[in-house]
Amino acid sequence: MTMKTRFRGYLPVVVDLETGGFDDTVHSLLEIAAVTLNFEHQRLVASGRHRWAVTPHPDTAVEEASLRVTGIDLNDPARGAVPEHEAVRGLFRVVRAEVKRHGCQRAIVTAHNAHFDHGFIHAAATRSGIKRSPFHPFSVVDTVGLAAVHYGHTVLSEACGRAGIDYDADRAHSAAYDAEITAALFCAVVNATVQRKGAPGGPASFR
Repeated sequence: MTMKTRFRGYLPVVVDLETGGFDDTVHSLLEIAAVTLNFEHQRLVASGRHRWAVTPHPDTAVEEASLRVTGIDLNDPARGAVPEHEAVRGLFRVVRAEVKRHGCQRAIVTAHNAHFDHGFIHAAATRSGIKRSPFHPFSVVDTVGLAAVHYGHTVLSEACGRAGIDYDADRAHSAAYDAEITAALFCAVVNATVQRKGAPGGPASFR
């Protein structure tokens, strides 16, 4: 089994973002994290982890409530924040390299409430003048739906508990941690489907 054959030429890349609010046309992108995946001994596992702290774009806004939730201090030099265009280009370089390595045709955003992340990535790329994204333009893989079907719950922490994945609430709302735990949940679902007798082990389909 390969990434190319299992997902019909589309490469799932797990992403998580921390933002300055909920509106991708208004609010800032503050953190990007991505986890790449691979099959090892017929099991899907995390294979690479990447993170960028982002300096808010000057044309965007940051809500104080969002900073309280994430705990991000925008004035902390230890963040090592880079301009938005640099972070987005860095993400796209990583993703394109993985797409090429696996012989896939395109990546697909895989996340918890994935359309939220997809929208912010697209908005940031547009602001940066980046016209070609390695991600599918509208399809996503959303672990909310997968968790609802497989574990009977949509909340990430609860779904992880039902999947037997340790969830540390104190580390939540960090893009790096949330991407890591979402990747673990996605891998658990995929691995369960290929282990279950009679389950589809062939390619998934994306329009």
